[in-house]
Amino acid sequence: MLKVGVFGAGHLGKIHLKLLKQSPEYHLVGFYDADFESAKKVAKEFGYTFFDTMATLTEAVDVVVIVTPTLSHFDCAQLALEKGRHVFIEKPITNTIEEALELIAIAEKHRVKGQVGHVERFNPAFLASKDFINNPMFIETHRLAEFNTRGTDVPVVLDLMIHDLDIILSVVKSKVKNITASGVAVISETPDIANARIEFENGCVANLTASRISMKNMRKSRFFQKDAYISIDFLTKQAEIVRMKDVFNPIDEYAMVLQNAEGMMKQIYFENPVVNSNNAILDELESFAKAINQNSTPIVSLQQGAEALKLAHQIIHSFKKNNL
Repeated sequence: MLKVGVFGAGHLGKIHLKLLKQSPEYHLVGFYDADFESAKKVAKEFGYTFFDTMATLTEAVDVVVIVTPTLSHFDCAQLALEKGRHVFIEKPITNTIEEALELIAIAEKHRVKGQVGHVERFNPAFLASKDFINNPMFIETHRLAEFNTRGTDVPVVLDLMIHDLDIILSVVKSKVKNITASGVAVISETPDIANARIEFENGCVANLTASRISMKNMRKSRFFQKDAYISIDFLTKQAEIVRMKDVFNPIDEYAMVLQNAEGMMKQIYFENPVVNSNNAILDELESFAKAINQNSTPIVSLQQGAEALKLAHQIIHSFKKNNL
């Protein structure tokens, strides 16, 4: 079992603490939180051991899980990595791309592993569908949330849209060619609603919308490719695959068939892949333990976290450019 400590005991930090406590892959040593009064209440209520400094907790563990505000990610991870500890960091990896690249260099220097908490990679609907996604040429995503003060220290792109950016980068095997985007600050000091259009060198286009001031929650992505359409609902954890195949005579009278202007006919097949229930946060934490124990590359590496962050900042830069 890997000895693990958690930095941050807020809403998400408490979830990590609970799951690490029950995981057979880890031995939860304790946690640190900058708010001592709140931390003492957490320790008393749940029985976790509270450490009054990050340094003392780091010395006592093999792995550090960072669930602090984004602005503190770099300092927390730097401390742990330089002590030779493996690090799991909640998304986004850091506040700036320069910080992310420095963490990657530190991890390589000390030969330790890092994983970024892009939890949607472990969403069961995505896991059930990803093998059907093959060279998508148009992608549309909507990630809408009701307003919550958590996460408003960063633009909605870093708070919400970055989930979809990571998913898209994991399935589109091409470099970004062009970005156009717009964002509006409604309640916060940074954009609360944003739209981005990303064009890739291979011709794929992704259109993303993210909002944290919506009247309802939505997390849907649609992938369009040659002879197929894949719809994933990350919120309800459902997926649908619509595939088209050449029609062979004789045609089943009950078959759904489309015919284009050139007279070519395609038969439509609907498929709902089996979605196996899981706890995505627990799975990502345990996948990191597996990567450490087997000396393999984490499913969401620090490098991949940095790539998602880089794209997010390019979108934010496009906001500023369009507002000039």
